[in-house]
Amino acid sequence: MAKKDERIGLRLPKEIKVDLQNIAEKEGRSLGQICELLLWGGILEYERIGPDYLRRLLARAGAKGSK
Repeated sequence: MAKKDERIGLRLPKEIKVDLQNIAEKEGRSLGQICELLLWGGILEYERIGPDYLRRLLARAGAKGSK
């Protein structure tokens, strides 16, 4: 496992935090671990697919926000 020597702070909608907390609880992991895993997954997908990955995410986020 890589050394964890950096921090990142961000503001996000409460709904996302609640979803992340629910995933963490369900998986028996910490919120930080879940965020790190999901970030790694997103990075790997971006490297595999390229900018289309972000376009797809943005389209899905827009569709989810309009419900």
